[in-house]
Amino acid sequence: MVGVILTVNTGSGSVKADLVDDDRVVDSAHLETTDADEAWAALRGLLDDRRVDAVAHRLVHGGSRLTGPAVADDEALAAARSAASLAPLHVPPALEFLEQLRDRLPGVPQVLCPDTAFHRDLPEHAATYALPQQWRERFGLRRYGFHGLSYSWALPRAAELLGTPEGELSVVMAHLGGGSSVCAVRDGRSVDTSMGFTPLDGVPMAKRSGAVDPGMLLWLQREAGLSLAEVEDGLNHASGLLGLSGGESDDTRDLVASGSPGAALALGVFAHRVRREVAACATNLDRLDALVFTGEIGWDQPEVRAAVTGGLRLLGVAATAAPNSPTDAVLTPPGGGVPVLVVEPREELALARAARTCLG
Repeated sequence: MVGVILTVNTGSGSVKADLVDDDRVVDSAHLETTDADEAWAALRGLLDDRRVDAVAHRLVHGGSRLTGPAVADDEALAAARSAASLAPLHVPPALEFLEQLRDRLPGVPQVLCPDTAFHRDLPEHAATYALPQQWRERFGLRRYGFHGLSYSWALPRAAELLGTPEGELSVVMAHLGGGSSVCAVRDGRSVDTSMGFTPLDGVPMAKRSGAVDPGMLLWLQREAGLSLAEVEDGLNHASGLLGLSGGESDDTRDLVASGSPGAALALGVFAHRVRREVAACATNLDRLDALVFTGEIGWDQPEVRAAVTGGLRLLGVAATAAPNSPTDAVLTPPGGGVPVLVVEPREELALARAARTCLG
């Protein structure tokens, strides 16, 4: 039986590690580095005198070959490496750290948990891009979707809060954080999502642009003379809230407190784009049982929740200015329209559950 699981969530500039025992976090470490040697040095104190039965790694992109949690054998690692260029900020450092842990924790199974697995059964019409067939088939071009671990935790929590079986729920969920996306779930299954082939698509994020006109990107290279490297760096590191605010901040807490014109623009664009995606995702549902906020911003930023819900009356969602809740909660009163829920992001617990399922 699998007991204590070390969960590893490698971001674009940090590593979050948690020790999970039976759906309970017993210790944590947040490492402000993705360098594998530095991360291991910081992590050793977390593992001192503790037995670890398995390690679960968040893999942002599983590509076309990893469609569910998998033991990190040579075949699974080769599949993960083939998807590395699709999420260059996340997958390469995650795989580098996994290799370090394989060497330093011999005999302990390592499990890859793709964020894309939650969306693997997207309907064909939602997953397919309007691109030449030969491109789609040759390069595996399709909408993958992301934040699946977050959604896989938030969905059953929403079902508990609503008193409805998970397999009967029709909800829109918004994971808002450093990376942000929106997802439609019908009868417990993902049927649409705002992120696409890569995690760069969809709503604006902390530093990532979200969806932009592809013709504009071609123009920037052909007419404005920007190189491919400059465009890629700008889209991934200088856009989103940071770019909208004129470089002021990529953190919604700072922007709410600032009140500057740049901060107001950033927050306004962000809320507008999230509302658009929520409304678009809702068209895939026969009814809307709830709007569920999760992610760091969704969980901890009432001003953003209020701005998003303030423009969704057409969907039966009332403006919700409720303050933060210490626990997962329904924020709207009974009879107040479509319920608005907030669920704390617990990707570490979703990782541990996925690893236990994978290892039997």
